[in-house]
Amino acid sequence: MRVLAVDHGEKRLGVAISDPTGVIANPLTVIRHVRRAEDAARVAAIVRERDVGLVVVGQSLDDEGNPTPAGRSAARFAEALRALVDVPVVMWDEAFSTQIARRARIEMGVRRAKRAGHLDDLAATVILQSYLDAHA
Repeated sequence: MRVLAVDHGEKRLGVAISDPTGVIANPLTVIRHVRRAEDAARVAAIVRERDVGLVVVGQSLDDEGNPTPAGRSAARFAEALRALVDVPVVMWDEAFSTQIARRARIEMGVRRAKRAGHLDDLAATVILQSYLDAHA
């Protein structure tokens, strides 16, 4: 079963997808944020096109495990998405996903000049791989 992950942000949504066996996460695309309903519709279209069986939405939590303002926004996005798809949509702690993605680019030897820019699709990949590993 393919699993899709979304790194929900204020400006962009990073999207990653698993292989058909649900073991390996890969970056898929970046969606520029417009409005919650339109963002959810675009992700729902990907779910249908790619025959996805589960969607994981990254949610930032504070030190006590409660959603931050960004985490609450991600939860509202997940609710909008649930209304459009017939597959489960679950929340998953996105702790340090952007920092891990940034570190991965450095470890891959990407030069500093080419590391500039967004990491949203890579952060979604980190979120998805974390989810897949925890549920293996």
